[in-house]
Amino acid sequence: MSYIEVRDLRIEFPKFDESGKALEPKRALRGVSLDIEKGSFTAIVGMNGSGKSTLAKCLNGLLLPTEGSVTVDGMDTRDDMHIWDIRSNIGMVFQNPDNQLVSSIVEDDVAFGPENLGVDPAEIRKRVDEALKKVNMYEKKDKGAHMLSGGQKQRVAIAGAVAMKPSCIVFDEPTAMLDPAGRAKVMEIIKELNAEGITIVLITHFMEEAQEAERIIVMQGGLVAADKSPEELFSDAEFIKKLGLELPPAIELRDMLGMDKSVMTAAEIAGRI
Repeated sequence: MSYIEVRDLRIEFPKFDESGKALEPKRALRGVSLDIEKGSFTAIVGMNGSGKSTLAKCLNGLLLPTEGSVTVDGMDTRDDMHIWDIRSNIGMVFQNPDNQLVSSIVEDDVAFGPENLGVDPAEIRKRVDEALKKVNMYEKKDKGAHMLSGGQKQRVAIAGAVAMKPSCIVFDEPTAMLDPAGRAKVMEIIKELNAEGITIVLITHFMEEAQEAERIIVMQGGLVAADKSPEELFSDAEFIKKLGLELPPAIELRDMLGMDKSVMTAAEIAGRI
């Protein structure tokens, strides 16, 4: 059994006209099925409105299926008896860190999740320190969250998820509001967490981030349009364009130079020239 199993998942949102009359519902997901293995690193990409963020919110029960099912380690997200177990196992980091920071002081914010799980205070202190060190924010633990940069706030949000000791973290476009340096730091942290055994699901519209994953799922119109390794996906530029996506800049450069079809970063390409 896979760690996360999604079966024929359908999500509909009700719609109404100005008079309040019900209209045809918006179908955000139209029958998605996929498995995510424990310890894996999966990227989910797609154009705006493709359903990727809706899918992300289904993985820890923030959204419940209209039809179909989502199970986490054998627990169904529709089962009220298990929803808190699921949410303690699957952490979420969203696009805008300001929407996740709940306390004015950094260390208090990181402690919020474990406190709500009823963790012993001494253990919370240990978890907070470890999580802040992991994201290189320990020196800022006494600072006000309002004094931090966007990238620093996002690292605090990640620390808050890490402090809950989840088996999996779902990142929903965590770098969309960051500058290139902030994006690079967040991606470095994500890869380190995966190397430590945490299952990673990364929702992103940056294809150069997706190429860091072991597997890329492409969403289109509420369905899975492709489920391939980066090597397989980026070997077919025409297919990528048909999906309305772009190749990562390094892959475009690779193809312009007529190099082999392996997935490479810009630095790796420079080393071969």
